[in-house]
Amino acid sequence: MSSGGGKAPPPPPAKPLQRRSFDREFRQALGRGIAAVRKSLVTVTIFSFAVNTFVLAVPVYLFQISDRVLTSRSMDTLVMLTVIVIGALVMHVLIDIVRRLILMRTAVEVESKLGPAVLSAAAKSSQNGSSREFQVLGDLQQLRNFITGPVLLTMLDAPVAPVYLFAVFMVHPYLGFIVAGTGAVLLTIAIANQRATAVPFGMASTYMMRATLQADAMARNAGALNAMGMVPEAVRIWDRETRESLKSQVTAQDRNTLLAGVSRLIRLMTQIALLGTGAWLTLKGELTGGMMIASSIVASRALAPIEGTIEGWRTFVAARLAYQRIKVLLQTSPLNYERLRLPKAHGLVTVERILYVPPPNKKVILNGVSFQLNPGESLAIVGSSGTGKSTLAKMLVGSIFPTAGSIRLDMMDLRNWDPRQFGESVGYLPQDVQLFPATIKENIGRMREDASDEAIYAAAELADIHEMVSQFPQGYETPITMDGSPLSGGQKQRVGLARAFFGDPRLVVLDEPNSNLDVAGEIALGKALLRAKKKGITVVAITQRPQLLRSVDKILVLNNGTVQVMGKRDDILPMISGTAGKPQPQTAAGIVDTLEG
Repeated sequence: MSSGGGKAPPPPPAKPLQRRSFDREFRQALGRGIAAVRKSLVTVTIFSFAVNTFVLAVPVYLFQISDRVLTSRSMDTLVMLTVIVIGALVMHVLIDIVRRLILMRTAVEVESKLGPAVLSAAAKSSQNGSSREFQVLGDLQQLRNFITGPVLLTMLDAPVAPVYLFAVFMVHPYLGFIVAGTGAVLLTIAIANQRATAVPFGMASTYMMRATLQADAMARNAGALNAMGMVPEAVRIWDRETRESLKSQVTAQDRNTLLAGVSRLIRLMTQIALLGTGAWLTLKGELTGGMMIASSIVASRALAPIEGTIEGWRTFVAARLAYQRIKVLLQTSPLNYERLRLPKAHGLVTVERILYVPPPNKKVILNGVSFQLNPGESLAIVGSSGTGKSTLAKMLVGSIFPTAGSIRLDMMDLRNWDPRQFGESVGYLPQDVQLFPATIKENIGRMREDASDEAIYAAAELADIHEMVSQFPQGYETPITMDGSPLSGGQKQRVGLARAFFGDPRLVVLDEPNSNLDVAGEIALGKALLRAKKKGITVVAITQRPQLLRSVDKILVLNNGTVQVMGKRDDILPMISGTAGKPQPQTAAGIVDTLEG
């Protein structure tokens, strides 16, 4: 049912809204992170080539000593070879240090570039109440550990393997064919390892994420769990998810360990084959002893990257899955789309035939809800529990979007508002008020560094909490802990109300704003609504208590997700109270029962 008509009056001239640099940085974060990694990997790959080239000095030194120094007994040759090899090893160590420093700084740069964007995207994706997306922060740390870990360096050493293989071929083709054949077998094992472990590693990661979410839920509800003796049941759910994760992880790790063991056996057998073949060729006079030993060392260097990659495949798979989750989160975030920054909102709210059917149960929560509020009007939404009141409140502030229909602020669909600008135009008091571990002043100011004392005081005055805050020894600088101490439930709700009114919003949505309030708090809430009306703020209040109804302009009654009745307060209150001799119901459920009666 729609109430009120007419077009929105022209919006007042707006102060230019400052576009924060982070708005642009978010859209470029993934590209910058990938560019930083790509550039560093190219540099590190070149350095890896140099590192592995210099380390060839050791087998060459061994070959020269065995075949020249020991036969010629020349001290000058030994000294010169030693000096050259020491120089090569010094360069090897220095370049290796540089490439590790590059990777460390790359990891830090990637996390610093992606961290704010990942957290913002997770907060946006989790606005419907799920905290699963916040686990991606752990994926970011896992990606950083992979970049700085030994597995990546081992994989970057692989491109140098053909150089070592060529060196072995130069010693003798037979030895080169042995190494080439072993390399082909190890590559086959690496491909088999990837196929055998991809699915179980993915399942292990999924189950572990679910177990982590369960542990987070236990932390949030620790008081209720202990009070009602629900700890064993909660632990059992966590244990079930953890067991499935460990089972999949053991399966994948067993396969990885088995294939890694096979690859190690093949490489050791290759060493025996090289030494044996080299000895045979030496007996035939085609090789010297020094060439045989040197070729064995070079061959081991050629095969080591492949074997190391197989052994560290689990780490690589985990890092790849972590990157995929980061990529999906950032690329699918609504924050990617740049919106036109509109003039300052005026407060016209239009709800047009919204339908909401959340997946996966397909149960209709809201069906055909329509109404309109002009700037400065206030609406109370009442109804029994489970009728969709809180869902409608979340839709009005853009936390969730309807399956069909539209919600508009100043004729613009909420989806098309710039998220930052819309947030500055809206105030929201959720049913479960959560405050940040900061001071009362910072919480009222929405944690903004540019929040002025005047704006914070104005919000506190509008919400009528200045007297309450003044009673604390530290006043507005009173720190609030993680559990909300030293505030009571009602005081938290009133601070949350002031936060909702901070910054001169044009639309304020209050979900059960008086659920924890005493009589004084109820009176203060009524005064706040009257002050908001004088300032032209549009207010929507979800309530279960009829006392708040006297402070609003209109009343909407929801029943099973549909609008049962809506109209002006003076028209709806007599319908609620019934006949002269009939007592007024004291709860929203009683209101619905009266109307149905």
